[in-house]
Amino acid sequence: MKIGVLLSGAGVYDGAEIHEAVLTLLEIEKLGYEAVCIGIDAPQYHVINHLNGEEQPAPRNMLEEAARIARGKIQEIRTVAPADIDALVIPGGFGSAKNFSTWAFDGPKGQIRPDVKLLLVNMYNVGKPIVALCVSPVLLALAFEDMAIGQQLTIGSTNSTSPYSISDFQAGLQAKGAQTPDCSIQEICIDASNRIITAPCYMLEASLPELQQNIHQAILALQQLLEA
Repeated sequence: MKIGVLLSGAGVYDGAEIHEAVLTLLEIEKLGYEAVCIGIDAPQYHVINHLNGEEQPAPRNMLEEAARIARGKIQEIRTVAPADIDALVIPGGFGSAKNFSTWAFDGPKGQIRPDVKLLLVNMYNVGKPIVALCVSPVLLALAFEDMAIGQQLTIGSTNSTSPYSISDFQAGLQAKGAQTPDCSIQEICIDASNRIITAPCYMLEASLPELQQNIHQAILALQQLLEA
C-alpha cells in the first residue's frame, strides 16, 4: 500500500506540524506501508520565527521546506494522481490554513488552492480514504462544500483544553455542511460512508505520547478501511 502524506512546509506556525508529520510517517511504516510525501512547488504564505512568533521577510518554498521532513524524497502535487496512492493523510500545522487555504484569514469564507482541491476531490470520487489531522479538516470542508456529502469532521472537543477556539472552528465547518462531533485527544472520528478519518491531535493540549496515540488510532482506522 502507498499512502500519500501531503505536507505544507515544515513548522507549526507556517507549514506542516513536524511532530504530527513524523509520527504519521512512523505509523505508516510500522504497518508495512510505503509513505509517499507530497508537496507544492510554490511560496508559503509567510515565514514565522518559531522562537518569538514574529514574521520574517525572507520567503520560503513549500516543497523545499517539506523536503526537510521527507529527507528529500518528495513528489510535487502535480505529478501525483489518485491511481498512484491508496490513501492520503494530511498532517496539521498552520500551513493547511495559510498555505493550502486561506482559512486562517477568512474562516469558512476562505479559498482552497485548486491543486489541493483537485487531489482531494479526485481521491474522494474514486473512493480512496482521506485522513485529516489537527486543523486539516478545514481543507475537506472547503474542498467538498458543493458536494453535499454530509461529512463528519472532528476538530477537537469543547470540553477539552485547547489553545484555539474549538467552538468557532466547529461553527465554521458546520457552515460548510459538515457535522462536527466532539472528540478528545483519546478519540478519532471515522466517517465510514465517506471514507474520511479525522483526529484532533494538537488542536487540543496534548503530550507527545498522547499525540502519538491519537495518530496511531487514525492510521490504524485507515488500515481497517483499506483492508476491509
